Amino acid sequence: MARIQAITVPKWGLTMTEGTVSEWLVDEGDTINIGDPVMDMETSKIVNVVESIVAGTLRRKVAQPGDVLPVAALMGVVAEADVTDAEIDEFIDTFVIDESVSGAPTGAAAEGATPAAPPEPTPATAAVHELAPTAATPAAAPAPAPARAGTPSVPEALKSGDDDSAVHATVHARRLAATLGVNLNNVSGTGRNGRVSVADVEQAVTDAGGSLPARGPVERVPEVDTVPADDSGVAATSVARRLAKSLGVNLHSCRATGRHGKVCKYDVEAAHALQGGAPAPAAPTPELAAETAPEVEAVPMSGMRRTIAGRLQASKQSIPHYRVSMDIKLDALLALRKQVNDGDPGVNVSVNDCVVKAVAMALVKMPEVNVQFDEASQTIRRFRDADISVAVAIDDGLITPIVKAANSKTLTEISAEVRELATRAKAGTLKAEEFQGGSFSISNLGMFGVRQFDAIINPPQAAILAVAGAEQRPVVENGELTVATAMTVSLSSDHRVIDGAVAAQFLQVVKRFMETPSLMLA
Repeated sequence: MARIQAITVPKWGLTMTEGTVSEWLVDEGDTINIGDPVMDMETSKIVNVVESIVAGTLRRKVAQPGDVLPVAALMGVVAEADVTDAEIDEFIDTFVIDESVSGAPTGAAAEGATPAAPPEPTPATAAVHELAPTAATPAAAPAPAPARAGTPSVPEALKSGDDDSAVHATVHARRLAATLGVNLNNVSGTGRNGRVSVADVEQAVTDAGGSLPARGPVERVPEVDTVPADDSGVAATSVARRLAKSLGVNLHSCRATGRHGKVCKYDVEAAHALQGGAPAPAAPTPELAAETAPEVEAVPMSGMRRTIAGRLQASKQSIPHYRVSMDIKLDALLALRKQVNDGDPGVNVSVNDCVVKAVAMALVKMPEVNVQFDEASQTIRRFRDADISVAVAIDDGLITPIVKAANSKTLTEISAEVRELATRAKAGTLKAEEFQGGSFSISNLGMFGVRQFDAIINPPQAAILAVAGAEQRPVVENGELTVATAMTVSLSSDHRVIDGAVAAQFLQVVKRFMETPSLMLA
């Protein structure tokens, strides 16, 4: 029996509860292989690529860009070619999210089905469940293509051939071929990945000397000025609504051919074509825009921005922050850094890499700071190794990839790992375990010329180090005025866990490692 497979929202990490669909990377009718990227999805932490763990043909996109879906919600349907649209509709209508958030559907959609054992989920893999269609749904041929006026003429050469069920073709192309009696083995596909499209079927018939039925007259939609101006109440997909606004199309003028009676993107494009395909109204002149532009623009917060706001607000309200600062001279460290970089053209150790190493070694020396505080159980978790969270600015937010056991790594190893983590953080391809957890955080704004700043603790951690920019400053050494390269660091600590004297001693250890950098090579 043919099988239907449900692509659902994956769960990336323990704290993920929902995801926002950014963009589909495949089209309906595409063949999906295991590991293929199918969608970009945004969570409260990252924008990641959903990868497929199943091979088959994508028959239906259920989720649309902009949709916010809970974990295990249905996003798309993969099914074999002989599964009818009616069977897919019934599967979608009866799909229910398991309350245990396991991703397995329950209810009528699962009756009589034998779920395939899903592989262990990975952070960037979609949850996919294989289900057989219900026995109550009779097998049926694909629905015929819409009727057209006239009688087609298809050469016999296009009708013969082996079974064409395995030919990569769109659903609409397969329906048209069935209506005309065309064997798809005789049609060359020009679509994505060699897929046969409707245009390919029509071209094959024409090239073989046949003729296609004339298209019937298209029913025109009402003009925009005959319908209500306010189309906000029209049921439409988010993509269709944005497109209609950009093209100047009133949604009342569109046929609703999408699922559940919604106006879809293609309905808007069709209405725009019937109206003459006029371009969207020209942008107003700067003078007119200045007169009509609103004084305030309301910009909705992304899921990541909302999560950052909530976590930092809770941190400031619930954690008794206090801060200690210290100036650190960097001349010896800069000399060592230059020596390391000059010795190997492939190495580019930064000052921040040296800070990570110094802090990691200081945390091992001062385990009282290398801790997390579990507020629920009122316990302190003390770590043996220093897992350093390094703050990285990304579009619309901040993320903290972790250099694990940084105390046991060399400067060059830390440098390579930080660069690799930062690159993947900005690309949105970090795994959940690579940015969740950590025993201590470092936030460095020195590249912006900041002289000093304070950072907010990232719970459940108990401390974070704010690193400012390095600059030449006048200093007094042995009673004489001289110039040294120095920077200011500021340690924010949770007073429930770390006392002031401990924080001050910790900064002293960090200062000793950085001002005598040869100790970091021991």
